Amino acid sequence: MKKFGLILSVLVLFFVTSCNQEKGTEASQSIIGKHMLTLESDIMTPEILWAFGRVSDVQVSPDKSKILYGVSYYSVKEDKGNRELFLMDIDGGNKQQITTTSGGEYGAIWRPDGQRIGYMSAASGSMQLWEMDADGSNPRQVSNVEDGISGFLYSPDMSRVLFTKEVKIYETVKDANPDLDKTSGRLMSDLMYRHWDGWVDSFSHIFIADYKKGSLGKAVDIMKDEPWDAPLKPFGGLEQITWSPDSKTIVYTSRKLEGKAYTVSTNSDLYAYNVESGETSNLTEGMMGYDTNPSFSPDGNMMAWESMERDGYESDKSRLFVMDILSGEKTYYTKDFDQNVNGLSWTADGQSIYFISDFHATDEIYRLDLADGKISKITEGVHDYHSVIETGDQLIATRVSMSKPQEIYSVDPKSGESVELSYENKHLLDQLTFGEVTKRWVMTTDNKQMLVWVILPPHFDANKTYPGLLYCEGGPQSTVSQFWSYRWNFQMMAANDYVIVAPNRRGLPGFGQEWLEQISGDYGGQNMKDYLSAIDAVSKEKWLDADRLGSVGASYGGFSVYWLAGNHEKRFKAFIAHDGIFNLEQQYLETDEMWFANWDLGGPYWDKSNKIAQRSFANSPHKFVQNWDTPILVIHSELDYRIVASQGMSAFNAAILKGIPAEYLYFPNESHWVLHPQNGILWQRTFANWLDKWLK
Repeated sequence: MKKFGLILSVLVLFFVTSCNQEKGTEASQSIIGKHMLTLESDIMTPEILWAFGRVSDVQVSPDKSKILYGVSYYSVKEDKGNRELFLMDIDGGNKQQITTTSGGEYGAIWRPDGQRIGYMSAASGSMQLWEMDADGSNPRQVSNVEDGISGFLYSPDMSRVLFTKEVKIYETVKDANPDLDKTSGRLMSDLMYRHWDGWVDSFSHIFIADYKKGSLGKAVDIMKDEPWDAPLKPFGGLEQITWSPDSKTIVYTSRKLEGKAYTVSTNSDLYAYNVESGETSNLTEGMMGYDTNPSFSPDGNMMAWESMERDGYESDKSRLFVMDILSGEKTYYTKDFDQNVNGLSWTADGQSIYFISDFHATDEIYRLDLADGKISKITEGVHDYHSVIETGDQLIATRVSMSKPQEIYSVDPKSGESVELSYENKHLLDQLTFGEVTKRWVMTTDNKQMLVWVILPPHFDANKTYPGLLYCEGGPQSTVSQFWSYRWNFQMMAANDYVIVAPNRRGLPGFGQEWLEQISGDYGGQNMKDYLSAIDAVSKEKWLDADRLGSVGASYGGFSVYWLAGNHEKRFKAFIAHDGIFNLEQQYLETDEMWFANWDLGGPYWDKSNKIAQRSFANSPHKFVQNWDTPILVIHSELDYRIVASQGMSAFNAAILKGIPAEYLYFPNESHWVLHPQNGILWQRTFANWLDKWLK
């Protein structure tokens, strides 16, 4: 299902190992082991995929002269990792690793004066705020907060620090029964008792403390006794919280609802907390969808944010709003822009805002000029930009593609031309041969043009024939853009000598709201026809063997695989479904976020008068099991509370009972994702072995 926001919790919970590779030169030794590998082959393997450095969290120094960033590496042998911090000049020169610890450094930012760098480390046992000099020297622990912190921000005047931490609000079974200190029982009386991959035992609150001479004073919980989160769980990070430039106000994102009301609504608001008076006001009251990611103009007179209009629709259009702070007037700047807006970044003069938007399956940098409301597209290419920061006459941005993990780039704001700066993975990429990524437009059954990515195998020979894989995207409203994944990696699949067909079927962003919204209430409908249109069109190529086709996908993509298994009319010879929905009626009462099920399915299955809901549940994959006749690999994990493990078990059991060849790969310690290195390698090996068994 769809992810919202940034996965900060994943960065904090899963430590990774890092070292610096600078254009092929030797770098300092990492804690777990340096990955300056010499490859035996130019074809990617799962082990090589897990050896790539993962660049993240790019921060530009206040004087615009330096770039601070983190790099992560996993050790497959030790099944763990670490994350280290790096510095380089704004032009990419003078790269240096500034931390070499076993605990990892997270959430690093420049102190407003540029003299020190703040970061989070668990070196003292729990995650705390530390600081070091701008060259990485003289590290020192700043906070000593009970049970640790999860994020922090300096006030612009450096008089205070805000930090987030978990707070227990409700009484537990153990609290009520102190003599039962070893009980594992939980007692629930309302909904949203667990979320995605964790139980709701606590809430993320914002605290503020005086900051003097590099130490924190007594902290005050600005959300005291409130049973809601800031930032939003599970994916929200510090992009959802900001200081006003005058350091007098904190604006934060929260959905101040409880229980059933929380689980059926997406209505988050932006709240302004006055540091001096302690009063809180709702800045977006009456705006009923998601309101997130506030960002003040440099002079503090305006605040921009991302807003969705409709309550309960998590895939609604992400709009760009700007508020005049003095008058409170709100301006909707992207009313005529039929695309999403994410990652807002003000220019230094406060006259423009850069942002990222998906158009036709690539994520590009755009600029809004406030004076006339004009929106300009800055970049163009086969790639996805993830972030952008203005630094005077250039932009510092991060970018990925289907053929390259995330790196840091300098972008000319006038021409859109880019220059790579970080080169973290050059030593590996130079040794690998990737398959060509091609774009084509396919006619759908309702006479619309659909963009389809086709990824060819490395060393492709048009005179040979290859087996093919239809890739089914999750979400369902998630983009099939130029993303780089460490699990669903198209180049990894193609490296096994498969042609990958990845359609931007109905229900995906980047093609306008009408295309995106068609899928709601039509599971098993037009989007399934789109899948078949894509694979049928590409199968006409002489180099794709139409008798050796498979279909693979996760989450809604897993639902798609299960549905196709009962409706594919002999097209496919093998299926793989990961974390997929098998029984929609079962899923409706098992999932965590009921707003999603209510919006996309139309309502509960017991409402016989609701034609949309009845059509949705009539298309549940379990109702077509009688047609299953094709080998299927099912993958699911115990800690997946979005689509629970019983969905995968049910599908696997159905296949076995029908006498269909099937395997079930189960992870007791993974969630909706596979995050442990050795589990990730096992996933890739099982994936490849299953397809090779039935398609080669």
